[in-house]
Amino acid sequence: MFTGIITDVGTVRSVEERGDVRFEIETAFDMSSVDIGASIACSGTCLTVVEKGPGWFAVDVSAETLACTTVGTWKEGSPVNLERSLRIGDELGGHIVLGHVDGVGEIISIEPDGDSRRFQFRAPDSLASFIAAKGSVAINGVSLTVNDVSGREFGVNIIPHTQLMTTFDHATPGDTVNLEVDVLARYVSRLSEQE
Repeated sequence: MFTGIITDVGTVRSVEERGDVRFEIETAFDMSSVDIGASIACSGTCLTVVEKGPGWFAVDVSAETLACTTVGTWKEGSPVNLERSLRIGDELGGHIVLGHVDGVGEIISIEPDGDSRRFQFRAPDSLASFIAAKGSVAINGVSLTVNDVSGREFGVNIIPHTQLMTTFDHATPGDTVNLEVDVLARYVSRLSEQE
């Protein structure tokens, strides 16, 4: 479980095709405090540390994850939002994020809005009903508040601090993003189907 508060932007340092794909990611995390088998959210995708060293860790990514997320687009040099898993007693600064990507969306536009930037996203049809104005959504692992919704499109404002501390500083229209809808919306929807 995660909070959607990014604590490092890592960089993919190598990609190796095996039975699965192994990515090595450079990080500022103190890897001596990260166990093999630990979960790290990598741009919103919960991945397992399978190897590590000072300033880096490796993850193996299955074909299913490559097909259902943006991880398959990563190459050497790609920036990656990183968050270590939540520990009991940690501050829940964002919202409950599971690291289970629900689908891939697209950045439609980015416009200045004061010092912030207004991002407009398009969600897949299957996720549109789970995104609500003033609700939470995780985009590339970042906990954000939805400002408005119109069909499959929705907008968020990203403040300068969030831009600088995440990969949104390098985002451009047309980029694809990992989307995770609010877990509460998912369960409320499932319960209402059974009535």
